[in-house]
Amino acid sequence: MKLLRVGPVGSERPALLDQDGTLRDLSGLITDVDGALLADDSVLSRVRDAAAVPGALPALDAEGLRVGSPIGRVGKVVGIGLNYFGHAAEIGAEPPAEPILFLKAADTVVGPDDTVLIPRGSVKTDWEAELGVVIGATARYLASAEEGLAHVGGYTVVNDVSEREFQIERGGTWDKGKNCETFTPLGPWLVTADDIPDPQALGVRLWVNGELKQDGNTSDQVFPVGEVVRYLSQFMTLYPGDVIVTGTPAGVAMGQPEPKPYLRTGDVVEVEIDGLGRQRQEFKGA
Repeated sequence: MKLLRVGPVGSERPALLDQDGTLRDLSGLITDVDGALLADDSVLSRVRDAAAVPGALPALDAEGLRVGSPIGRVGKVVGIGLNYFGHAAEIGAEPPAEPILFLKAADTVVGPDDTVLIPRGSVKTDWEAELGVVIGATARYLASAEEGLAHVGGYTVVNDVSEREFQIERGGTWDKGKNCETFTPLGPWLVTADDIPDPQALGVRLWVNGELKQDGNTSDQVFPVGEVVRYLSQFMTLYPGDVIVTGTPAGVAMGQPEPKPYLRTGDVVEVEIDGLGRQRQEFKGA
């Protein structure tokens, strides 16, 4: 299923995109698309059953309707660094022996087409097209990658916007370059895990001002999705509604020749992943 949330910031309603592309209102069945929904198989089944009956769910007029983050009340956002062989190679780094972890605050999450703010003083704001993994069941000390996959509730598109000077050149942790306001656009949809049989076979693409910059595939990940979930569960408890941002393929601004084409006010970034939809952000100064 393709689940989403539509409406003004803070007042989004749950919706579903059916197979013929019609937007359907779910507010008569559920209160939100969130971790509680993903953790409740009986409610998910009712949504699937209603979606299968023509006309059972009222249609919504999508024209002019804002699309918000597809998951409400995000608990935590966990990022994985250098998780594509191609990206590690382009910046001259060795693929890590274990996943590199960083955290993004939940309040950096915005809708897929919302404006992204370039921080004051930024000279190295960069793009990162990424597969987002949304946890569907509490994960603690998982024993295998297969168990890791079984705890995934769904997948979405993420732009892990990063300020490279803040991240790398200002000392301390990566978090300074990852947690600026609006730096985690999610969506447009949350596609439930049953509709993505192989998360390691998804094309990941990103354009800046219409020019293709990233054209990768999740098959190039150093640590696949199931292993990432298993690994994280050894260090933290993952709860339904938590989001894992699983790394970016080659093609980021940091990996390109000088002068590196970091983002400026007025730039437009579009991100697309096979089966998960497309997002678009205009960048403006904070």
